[in-house]
Amino acid sequence: MGLKGGWICTLISLFVLLFHHSNAHPQPSCNYFEGSWVEDETYPLYNSTQCPFIEHEFNCQRNGRPDQDYLKYRWQPHACSLKRFDGGAFLQKFKGKSIMFVGDSLSRNQWQSLVCLLYTSVPKTNYNATRVGDVSIFTFLDFGIDVMLDRSVYLVDVVREAKGRILKLDSIEGGKLWKGIDMLIFNTWHWWNRRGPTQPWDYIEIGGQYYKDMDRVVAFEKALITWAKWIDTNIYPAKTMVFFQGISPSHYNGTDWNQPGVKTCLGQRQPVSGSTYPGGLPPALTVLKNVLSTIEKPVTLLDVTNLCLLRKDGHPSIYGLGGRTGMDCSHWCLAGVPDTWNQILYNLVS
Repeated sequence: MGLKGGWICTLISLFVLLFHHSNAHPQPSCNYFEGSWVEDETYPLYNSTQCPFIEHEFNCQRNGRPDQDYLKYRWQPHACSLKRFDGGAFLQKFKGKSIMFVGDSLSRNQWQSLVCLLYTSVPKTNYNATRVGDVSIFTFLDFGIDVMLDRSVYLVDVVREAKGRILKLDSIEGGKLWKGIDMLIFNTWHWWNRRGPTQPWDYIEIGGQYYKDMDRVVAFEKALITWAKWIDTNIYPAKTMVFFQGISPSHYNGTDWNQPGVKTCLGQRQPVSGSTYPGGLPPALTVLKNVLSTIEKPVTLLDVTNLCLLRKDGHPSIYGLGGRTGMDCSHWCLAGVPDTWNQILYNLVS
């Protein structure tokens, strides 16, 4: 090929490269979910004694937890640093807006964390706390912001029929409460493995067929597919931002963090060092990510699983709802780990 032809090919190649670059989706400059926990004496982000709304089951300091080491850790992504949560800026940004958490008690954990982060930023603000059915509403009156929690542990419906209590994997009538909300943060997983007296259904129904039981991960996936279809049908991105909390893990088996023989999180005072959890990621996370990849509307995964796996020290243990007769290694102390979930959320929306 002659010199002229070579220049033509080079120009065409450059044009194609530039065209492709201009039409590519911008890549995030930092993955907030890859990192490690570092000690930071400026933490926690608020003092739990200054937030009167923390429920008994999350209020570890008030319940007598003797150590405070678990409060002094900050999540540090590998490639950048998170902006510190600024409650005043958050309230200004979402003035006149509505925020709703939808899910189980892990959603309540995050909801109470956000309420405390905002309330302690402007403690003299006027507020109102109400409950309507399954929805708890905390209103920051000076800003016109509703921060809500809809208790919907499966996202799909559980209804009473002649046969009994039915978990309907392809029905999501409860979604009528979610329409028109400015920010939605969903979560479900922990209730899918409940059995015996704590299982709130008698049959599973899908496609008109009733089942006494089925593989719970399969049921979880089918429910998520129903929820994903609801999102694509009902969400308008110009109005609503959608997030999924991710899979929040439990710590009941010390083998998972290289402490064989340890059966609870009691007495754990430091995170797992490094960035990788020895026990690996839960299979439910793969199911969740696969379903999220099918959604056409923009949904952001708060991929908190790994950073939470590293925090074997952050649970209430005997300083939660059950006291010394219980052992809670599933929920999180407040102040604590859920504040980081909301800090990441703040960085994503700022």
